[in-house]
Amino acid sequence: MDDDFSPHRWEIEVWHEWLRVSPTGAELRAWWTDERTDRTGPDDEERHRERLAEILTRAAPRDCAALGLGCSRRVDRPCRDPRLCRQDPPAGSRLRSGPVPGACSSFIDCWSPLGLRVKFSGNDRHRAVHLRLGPPVDPVGVWVDGVRIAPDLWLDESGYWLDDRFYVVEASGPDDHPEQLIPSMGHLGCSIMTVVVHDVERATTQVLVPEAGENWTWPVLRVTDGTFRVYADEAALEADTPDRILPAAPPVRSRPRHG
Repeated sequence: MDDDFSPHRWEIEVWHEWLRVSPTGAELRAWWTDERTDRTGPDDEERHRERLAEILTRAAPRDCAALGLGCSRRVDRPCRDPRLCRQDPPAGSRLRSGPVPGACSSFIDCWSPLGLRVKFSGNDRHRAVHLRLGPPVDPVGVWVDGVRIAPDLWLDESGYWLDDRFYVVEASGPDDHPEQLIPSMGHLGCSIMTVVVHDVERATTQVLVPEAGENWTWPVLRVTDGTFRVYADEAALEADTPDRILPAAPPVRSRPRHG
């Protein structure tokens, strides 16, 4: 990565101890310092960025913090209290915003053209990675626990977790929707959005496409009583008037052991 863009230019000595005991963190740092002398075309560059996504799907929050990425505390600067954030998080900790032991639960790179965001679920069990696969006009790839989701859709650069099980991200809506305007000043250049939901327990992805009359301008998904509820926007959420209610797959139960 060009030194002008690499977030690791904020070298913090205190993180070296963590990198010595984190093979993934050291591997992640090596990716950033790779001079990329063997990449001569867009295909090579895309594979190189996919390699970054693969490393990040194994990374811990402290690996991201040690790299110098912005976090939920301050997206535009690296960790400012590494002596605290490098400590082990307490057992059973939920989503974190630092400075806090274990570092924050979300990270963003504001300094490069990668469009990189990493979002961890509670207890750091799962992670979602958003990464632009080429120049700023190219689409964003999204990986959840190493699975690339909805690769044929134009996905948003960020998303959110529901119940530490479902990862939700918006995508550009259908061209033939009666209220769709393309190009638009709205989100992703569209006025109507699609909702993509990935279930980490079942490793399955659902694509919820709005029908005529479902004007999903800023859709919000919630899980209530075993159902997905899709709201057209924040106002519909506040009024509790979902456009669509559909069953959510039940949790995967562990099989009892015998003998």
